[in-house]
Amino acid sequence: MDRKIRVLVAKLGLDAHDRGAKVIARAYRDAGFEVIYTGLYQRPEQVAEAAIQEDVDVVAISSLAGAHNTLIPELIRHLREQGADDVLVLAGGVIPEDDIPFLKEQGVAGIFGPGSDLDEIIEFTRQNVRRV
Repeated sequence: MDRKIRVLVAKLGLDAHDRGAKVIARAYRDAGFEVIYTGLYQRPEQVAEAAIQEDVDVVAISSLAGAHNTLIPELIRHLREQGADDVLVLAGGVIPEDDIPFLKEQGVAGIFGPGSDLDEIIEFTRQNVRRV
């Protein structure tokens, strides 16, 4: 039997709005994924450490506070430094179109703005997760 896809849903920095994070966490759970939610006010190194400890396949970051261009690349750097460069990193929330190319260059595999279709996010995750 295949192991379920494990997803860590996280909020970075001082972003205090987690409704979207809870919506995507529930959507992943309902789709049969194992979901861990870190809660609010996490530092990139905390999220990377939790991702490694929980042996997740995916880190899904919800961002509404505008610090995504700083915090998400920092998270990816911590993941890579600890050998977890096979973890799929996704971002969602309010991320301006102009910021998307930079985030993708940094290693974010998919970026989903407000109103994104949950089924499309689930399918994107299934198609892009790297299983060893």
